[in-house]
Amino acid sequence: MTLKVHSYESMGTYDGPGLRLVVFLQGCPFRCLYCANPDTIPYEGGTETDITEILQMAIRQKPFFGKRGGVTFSGGEPTLQTKALIPLVEQLHENGINVCLDSNGGIWNSDVEKLLSLTDLVLLDVKEFNPQRHEALTGRSNSQTLRTAAWLQEHGKPFWLRYVLVPGYSDYEEDIRALGEHFGNLATSADRNSGAEESAGQDNGYSMIQKVEILPYHTLGINKYEALGQEYKLKNVPLNTKEQLQRAEKLFKEYFSCVVTN
Repeated sequence: MTLKVHSYESMGTYDGPGLRLVVFLQGCPFRCLYCANPDTIPYEGGTETDITEILQMAIRQKPFFGKRGGVTFSGGEPTLQTKALIPLVEQLHENGINVCLDSNGGIWNSDVEKLLSLTDLVLLDVKEFNPQRHEALTGRSNSQTLRTAAWLQEHGKPFWLRYVLVPGYSDYEEDIRALGEHFGNLATSADRNSGAEESAGQDNGYSMIQKVEILPYHTLGINKYEALGQEYKLKNVPLNTKEQLQRAEKLFKEYFSCVVTN
């Protein structure tokens, strides 16, 4: 079986715990206005790659992963290629390699459910909590993303909640508070493996959240839009100020005990 691969990053430190091989897959149903990799959006791009090639690459890099590292599938949106990912994840596990999935949670079917059940950790990108603002920012509803988070919680699958702070788009205090109230304040700290058990029996929060990452807005991909002949629609949006990031972090910490700003 093959996967359409956009690119790789070896020894990545931002997409899951430890050192990781990050495999960026091609194709995404979202149209995030700030997407740093617009060239990953069309499914028609990428390089057809046999999954055994990716497996062997991971096995070669395994000595560098240590106890916490492994492979992360990102994109684009990796769940677009679930059928080929499932056997690859199974083979990675057979070789003792940890697997993370960086996903917007917006696709759901029986194959995605199986993939998530196999994945060790999900990096769930919640773009915005307010439905109208989410659709304006991404072109898609956030309803399935929230249902995916509920499924992860119900099935005891650990995940990190990731939130890009875009000035004027996703930095509204009322939206961050609504998100915090929805997910509750039972998120475990990143280094407390026993958090889920300690929260057992409580149903007013998402105890499987191991970390909440605030990702500052950046424009590193703006040159790609120019190369593709596309307009970058947020060109007049400024980068976050230190004060904006501190304010957001303070808000998130009212609801979660495991907030970091990357």
